[in-house]
Amino acid sequence: EPSLYAVKAIIILDNDGERLFAKYYDDTYPSVKEQRAFEKNIFSKTHRSDSEIALLEGLTVVYKSSIDLYCYVIGSAHQNELMLTAVLNCLFDSLSQMLRKNVERRALLDNMEGLFLAVDEIVDGGVILESDPQQVVHRVAVRGEDVPLTEQTVSQVLQSAKEQIKWSLLRW
Repeated sequence: EPSLYAVKAIIILDNDGERLFAKYYDDTYPSVKEQRAFEKNIFSKTHRSDSEIALLEGLTVVYKSSIDLYCYVIGSAHQNELMLTAVLNCLFDSLSQMLRKNVERRALLDNMEGLFLAVDEIVDGGVILESDPQQVVHRVAVRGEDVPLTEQTVSQVLQSAKEQIKWSLLRW
């Protein structure tokens, strides 16, 4: 039965199968213990495989690996694999642009806020919102500029002050 709720989960694991990021959009796996067991299962079935799709536990799993990361997008068994792959590619390409083509564990951990914003731009509550990585990166950058003053670095505050002074002088 067709549904807007295409994505059941987005998961990123490191090369040891440990969770770096996981967002579940339904209660297929309601407890953290069940989620971790599922993540271990998909990692053990996919980390040595060259394919990009698997059917596990009645779910469609599309995945991609890069250096020491494994990115997974999970949907129901009846979900169109091409739609799930579009989400996966959008996430991966967005991360690649945000991390300046350095899609690996250390860079990802240093930019977790960007990952959270990107995932929220791509999927909301299991509904696919965006599949264009350019749009996602643009929106993440715009949302990143709205950081409260207390959370900005000194250089960001100084840069912002310089721009405000420049604009106030240009108005004269």
